[in-house]
Formats: sequence, C-alpha cells, structure tokens
Amino acid sequence: MTPVQTRVDPVTAAVIAGALDSIAVEMGHKLARMAYSSIIRESEDFGCVLCDADGRQLCESTQSTPLQSGPIPGYIAGINRRFAELSHQWRPGDVVIHNHSYYGASHQPDVGFVVPVFYEGELVGFSATTAHHLDLGALTPGSCGIVDATDAYAEGLQFNAIKIEEESRKNDFIWQILRDNCRAPHLVVGDMEAQIAACKIGAGRFVELIDRYGLETVRNASEDLMDYSDRILRHEIEQLPDGTYEAEGYLDGFVDHPDPAYKNLKVKVAVTVEGSEITVDLTGTAPQVDLPINMPFVGTVDIAIWVTLRSILLDAWTHGPVPTNSGLFRAISIVAPEGCIANPTFPAPTIARFCGGNIVADTLMRALAPVLPERVGAGVGNLKVVAYSGFSGGRHWVYMDIQEGSYGGRFGKDGLDAVDTLYANTRNNPIEDIESHFPLRVTQYELLEDRGGPGRWRGGLGTTREIEFLDDAGYSLEGDGSVTAPPGLFGGAEGTPGAVILNRGTDRELELPSKFPYRKAAAGDRLCLISPCGGGYGDPLERDREAVQEDLIDGYVSRTSARTHYGLEGNE
Repeated sequence: MTPVQTRVDPVTAAVIAGALDSIAVEMGHKLARMAYSSIIRESEDFGCVLCDADGRQLCESTQSTPLQSGPIPGYIAGINRRFAELSHQWRPGDVVIHNHSYYGASHQPDVGFVVPVFYEGELVGFSATTAHHLDLGALTPGSCGIVDATDAYAEGLQFNAIKIEEESRKNDFIWQILRDNCRAPHLVVGDMEAQIAACKIGAGRFVELIDRYGLETVRNASEDLMDYSDRILRHEIEQLPDGTYEAEGYLDGFVDHPDPAYKNLKVKVAVTVEGSEITVDLTGTAPQVDLPINMPFVGTVDIAIWVTLRSILLDAWTHGPVPTNSGLFRAISIVAPEGCIANPTFPAPTIARFCGGNIVADTLMRALAPVLPERVGAGVGNLKVVAYSGFSGGRHWVYMDIQEGSYGGRFGKDGLDAVDTLYANTRNNPIEDIESHFPLRVTQYELLEDRGGPGRWRGGLGTTREIEFLDDAGYSLEGDGSVTAPPGLFGGAEGTPGAVILNRGTDRELELPSKFPYRKAAAGDRLCLISPCGGGYGDPLERDREAVQEDLIDGYVSRTSARTHYGLEGNE
C-alpha cells in the first residue's frame, strides 16, 4: 500500500480537528442559549460552521441540523458571487446577512450571517451561522406554509450579501428595515443578534487557534483532514459494484389544484457508481411550478444527497469519527436539469423545499437498496410544519411547529418512531414550552397504532398531534405524505399516508390537504395532524414472534394486525 503523504503529523491534525469541532459546538451552545424563539432554542433549527478562506467547510456544530449547517459553504459562495457582481470586498469587522435562495441559501427563512476571519491583515476564513426565522414580512404571517406564493418576492424579505455591519460599523438602516417589515421583530431581531454573537465567538476562537499553532500548520492540517475525509468516502464507494441504479418517488404537491401539473410530482433518481466516484442524476424529475414546492439545487438538493450518501456509506455505528468537512463531497457529482423542481430558475418560489428534499433523500436510498441492502431503510414518513400566529397584547406572536415523521424499517431494526427524518433532524418542541408561550393547548399527542408498514422489521410510527386555539388566530401548513404511502422494501408492506383534520369529531370536521395557505381560526378550533408512518422491511411473516408480542403489549399493533400481517396465532 502506498503511504499517504500528509502536510503535518497526524497527531497534530487530530488535535486541530478536535479544536475546530469544539469551536463550532461552542458557537451552537451560545446561539441556542441566546435565541428568543423556540424553533432555535428548543428545536435547534440552526447551523454553525467554520470555513477556510476558499469557503470550504472545516467543521460544524453537532447540534446543527444538516439542512442548516450543510448549506453554509453555498451561502459563502453565493455571497462571494454577489460581491464580485457588485465589486465589493470583505473587510475586517464586516458582518453579512444573506438568504437569497438562488445565491446558495437553503430557502428564504433560513437566514445566514457570515463574519470574515482576518489574521495579520489576511483573510483566512469565515465564521457563519444559519437559522430559521419566524417572520420576514412575507405574504402571510409566519415563514412556512406560504404555499400560495407565486414567486420568490412573495416569500418575504430577500437579503443578497448585505453588509449589516461594515468594518465594525452597525448599519442601523438595515436593522430598521427588518424591524419595520417583520410582524414579530422582538423574536426575529433577537434571534439574529444571537446569530451574529455566535459568529463573532467562532471568529475569535479561530484566531486563537491560529495564534497557538500558526497559520501554516492550521491550513496544512485542514487540507490533510479534508483529504482524509475524501479518502474514507472513496474507499466505501469503491466497495460498490459499478453500474447505474434507479428509483422513483412522489410528492403530494398541491392536491386541491385543478391543474394536474401541480400534484403527484415525480422525483427520479439514477445513481451511477464508477470506481471511487458517484454521480446522482435527477433527470426525469417533474418540471418546476410557480408554487413553492421547488428546491434550490444548491442549499437543498445537494445537501439531501450528500447527507444521505454520507449516512449510508459512513454510518457512525460502523465507522469511527470522520471529520465533517468539504472533503466528504469531492467524490459526489449531482446532475439536475435546469427548470425542474430540483433545479428551478429564479424567481420560482422555494419556501416549502423541505418536502421535496426528503423525497430526494428517500428515493436515493431506495435506488441504492439493491447494492446496499443492509444499510438502507424502507420509505420514510415525511414531516409537516405549521405556522400558528395571532395578535394579542399589542403585538404579533408566531409559533412554528414541526410534526415529526418516521423512518422505515431497516436491516436488523424497526424504523424510528416520531422523529424528524433524514436531512431535517430537528428536535420536537415540548408541550410545556408551547402552552407557556402561546395561546395554544395541545389536546392530544401520541404514537399511532397499527400504521407502521408490516415487515420483518416494522416501519416506524408517526404521531397524532392536535392543537386547540385558545384565542382567535390563524395558521398555515406545508407538509407532504398525505397521498403516497411510504414504500416497503424487500417484501415489507408500505406504510400509511398522513392526514390533516380540522375540528375532528365534530359537525364542523373538515379534512385538509398536506399544504394550504393562511387560514383564520376561531377560539376553540382544533387542528389535528396525523403523520405518515414508515414502510416495512422484509417479509412480515419472518418477524420475530417475541417482537410481535412486545408490539402488542406496547400498543404499537393491534391483535387483528398481529394475526393478519404477522400470522400470530390466537394462543401466542
């Protein structure tokens, strides 16, 4: 075996890797503790990253969701592109705000803040954070469920590489625009100030690291760490047989739209393995639409694919720690025709992009199932996100609720129950936090019985979550999975679709689609969300008898289901 050439000794590189990770983790803790809104404080829908001077990721906070931390190099590349168009430059003391979906941002509500790191007058890196913000002056309250936006302008304020601080001078006019155009500035501005503070902490710690080890050593160690991540992934790719593997998935789209082009939207994935490289081709995916189901190619589609491949090929259960840096993605190429929902053209709206991104990731897993049967899972149950909002006490309130989905069964294990899936792994928000901050009451929150796809390893269970309005207010929803059931794998049965029901069990009961724009609510109205449940893996009749009995005891399956799907005899 040819020895690997390194720039610094491996021990020093490992120490610097640990130091970089510690900086990012500290940024994450500081951001979460300083944030005002529960979407950051509790759900941890944020990202913290350090990059080098070329915008390549060096590390990320472990608290980050992949859909926040992963796009940050794309944010920086988009800012640099915009700076080049305007003949702008980075200066010490700058702070840039950025959320333009066609310049690298994940989608408009995920606002990035970037602080350049200078050392002895030289630009040596970037400290950056992203986070979801609850209102940015969009068409209707909240920053999700704006599913009637016909273009990017209707989705809210767009900041394309704006210096909100310039050479340490605060731009009060930009802050005033924010305050004047957000319905909940006490939350939004507070969260943004927390992001900036976390960025500055990261930048300062990065300089301290360079002071300790020297700029050349830190740079060389970073190159070695990226090379190492690249080698580890390529080694796993080389174990796969060369060839092309395909699968298809579907989004609900807008089921109540009269035009069929807006519903049952196809995602087609072809994965080509050649030596140590993988190409993921999305040719055949549905054309873009003028409603916000489209996914930015940079910031959403690439992250869905990178995270899925990294998770399958370098599972933490079977591999040692692998540095999360830009070296991980050198071996992966992505193709998506311009003008499809996976590579839309401006100004197509993108605010509900997570719905399709989860389907891209899920379909990619199923494409690889024939060659990696023990590393992939059956179909996942997608998520739903509700923006609850109202006006009381002289100001607006906004609450963003993420209802968990579920994973499909996988080799040796049942699917995970009631979790945010794939690249959107935020935490669920405690009931106590909801009820103590907003005029809302959670009247039901429980796992669903008998809905996970039967299999040798059962599909994960979603939840029923019902919330009652205690005051007149409003709400909007983006989600998916109410039409197409999560597919089974290797003989496992499909899971079950989800549902959305208003005033369930009353004479005013109304079933709603998985996406709808802002609706008014009266005090006493109740919105019930039912998660889709994951597909099963393997023949259900091969399921361990003891596991079936445990599911019965736990209430996960009924006696009828145990007999019908798993062949459990009456005396067992």
